Amino acid sequence: MRIIPYAMALFLLAPMVLTAEDRTAEVKKEEGFVSLFDGKTLNGWVGATKGYIVEDEQIICDPKTGGNLFTEKQYQDFVLRLEFKVPPGGNNGIGIRAPNSGDVAYSGIEIQVLDDDAPKYKNLQEYQYHGSLYGLVPAKRGHLKPAGEWNFQEVRVEGDKIQVILNGTTIIDADMAEIRSNPTLDGKEHPGIHRDKGHIGFLGHGNPVAFRNIRIREL
Repeated sequence: MRIIPYAMALFLLAPMVLTAEDRTAEVKKEEGFVSLFDGKTLNGWVGATKGYIVEDEQIICDPKTGGNLFTEKQYQDFVLRLEFKVPPGGNNGIGIRAPNSGDVAYSGIEIQVLDDDAPKYKNLQEYQYHGSLYGLVPAKRGHLKPAGEWNFQEVRVEGDKIQVILNGTTIIDADMAEIRSNPTLDGKEHPGIHRDKGHIGFLGHGNPVAFRNIRIREL
């Protein structure tokens, strides 16, 4: 039997910890994906640029201000990948096919980013939980990591199809054509469901929700 030196054994058993440089290199390996965030500035972003802080290669919503931060560019069909972390009770959103003004939950499409296990959210409607298309489509629950831990999320948008994959599990698989032909779950007008192109945004609600490794592949 081969004997492994104790120090080497500890090294082999230790979990791999990726540095910021390692993560950036991994992102660059994803074929066809380009970064939406340079890790240092908000270049390429518009809107509430004063409402977000860049720190440790993260975009963090400033709890004193917040607001809607949008990509300068508009996107139609794409795969968006990112990591996010919500504090206890944290609330934000990912806007897709959005105009750069108005309430994106209605004027565009908002994907909820929420610590929905927090006691203050015990009476949410089904379309308000994390990953849901706000007011339109409820997400499968039980796949969000505890508050304070990093989650990986992918959003796939192609024609009328919208998928949200959270930590490897598909929690939304929606057909916008079907949604347009039926009353909305919240009973409100959602002109955003008729848009086929728009900005991607972070929709801050005054909580320090953090995003990193934000990249996109257009389809």
